[in-house]
Amino acid sequence: MGYSSDDDKILSYNDVVLRRSDLDILNGPNFLNDRIIEFYLSYLSTVHTSSAISLIPPSIAFWISNCPDTESLKDFIEPLRLLESDLLIFPVNDNTNVELAEGGLHWSLLVYHREANSFFHHDSLMGLNKWSAKQLFEAVSPFVSDGDAMYRECSDTPQQKNGYDCGVYLLAIARVICQWFSSGGVKNRDELWFTDVKETVPDLVNHLREEMSGLIRRLISEKSATV
Repeated sequence: MGYSSDDDKILSYNDVVLRRSDLDILNGPNFLNDRIIEFYLSYLSTVHTSSAISLIPPSIAFWISNCPDTESLKDFIEPLRLLESDLLIFPVNDNTNVELAEGGLHWSLLVYHREANSFFHHDSLMGLNKWSAKQLFEAVSPFVSDGDAMYRECSDTPQQKNGYDCGVYLLAIARVICQWFSSGGVKNRDELWFTDVKETVPDLVNHLREEMSGLIRRLISEKSATV
């Protein structure tokens, strides 16, 4: 993918490089790209620093789901130390073309909770990503459990009201789940974080774009002040 001359780099954060066009995405009714998703998940990992939480970048989740060779996948996953985490957050994208960077038209969220030994799929658009989520579940499940993990579609996930906010819902749900886990979580296995998601996410998505934009600008300002 090429970049125009005025699409300069504006921030390097952990392993993520953001460009001006990425910031522009947050200013309007636009589909969030891989870099924005990866940036905010990386930011959440600095807020929730427990080694029990793993927030997987979109590119890694995509490769796990689409890797054609089991042995290669095993070698790829081993350094991730997924067995050491109790909460795993995977962004799901419906791109099926491994040769197309940043493809796909819809984001959703797959979560593994070790205590429940279950994967939970949160989709803000009527389960549109169910096939992609099941594909990721089947690929990664043997590496996080004994292969006996359950899969559940969370049908009561808050639903988007337009065709472009799926990525915002993904990030809002990830944030709420990380907050739930970091605060000790609910001991009821049937309840888990579901009430928190239903009660908190609809309002959170209304201002999360603006919040992320402000966060990026603040980080840019802080880095400039240290130069």
